[in-house]
Amino acid sequence: MILIPLPSYGFDPTEVAVPWFFLINKKEKIVFATPDGNIARGDQRLLTGDSFGLLKKMLMTESKIIEIYETMIKSIEFLNPIKYSEIKCEEFEGLILPGGHDPGMKSYLESEVLQKKVASFYKVKKPIGAICHGVVLAARSKTKNTGKSVLYSYKTTALLKKQEMSAYYLTCLWLKSYYRTYSTSVQEEVISVLKNKQQFCSGKITTKRDSIDNTDCSFVVKDRHYVSARWPGDANLFIQTFYQVLIDWRENEAIKN
Repeated sequence: MILIPLPSYGFDPTEVAVPWFFLINKKEKIVFATPDGNIARGDQRLLTGDSFGLLKKMLMTESKIIEIYETMIKSIEFLNPIKYSEIKCEEFEGLILPGGHDPGMKSYLESEVLQKKVASFYKVKKPIGAICHGVVLAARSKTKNTGKSVLYSYKTTALLKKQEMSAYYLTCLWLKSYYRTYSTSVQEEVISVLKNKQQFCSGKITTKRDSIDNTDCSFVVKDRHYVSARWPGDANLFIQTFYQVLIDWRENEAIKN
């Protein structure tokens, strides 16, 4: 089983729907988790384009992804999430940490309960994937012995400061801080918990989004059992890479046993 924790509201539809769709088609079982066990809701502005004005086509979720999202939110697993407090690492083979920038993400990013659960996955080195603000959750999760971030010794990427600030400056006159979840950028916070800043990998910046059949424009970083990506445009390569890590992990576990 693969665990996908979500906030009560505000997750990026692409960063959840694309992994869900890929894994379901691989016959994988997925379990969602939310703060209180209630059904999560994705960022509605990204789904409707509300208040994006002339930037609607560029900023909102792609129509084909919205179709997948609408199917996902009717699925049995999405309609029956568990609570963060009910997560047991030993019951899962892997963990996916989606992102999103809406203020509603704070119930997910700031949950000490969830951070401890995330740390348990790193401790036993199970397959983990984090994309965009999901990397912030990983960065805030600390090892019990050292008190350092679980990402301390890992290479990683995350939402780039240039990407975050570009979206903010394009929309701040009418959307205010919608694209600034925190005053410190995602990239700056993630770098601050690493052993050295060279561990943060940026990749080539592009506005193009990948697809299941074309991932030439996307960028991910794989370090051991951990996979990270920057934004929704990397989602397909992100989940494909995570899945290969999962397959490799299963093979290694089979050899051990």
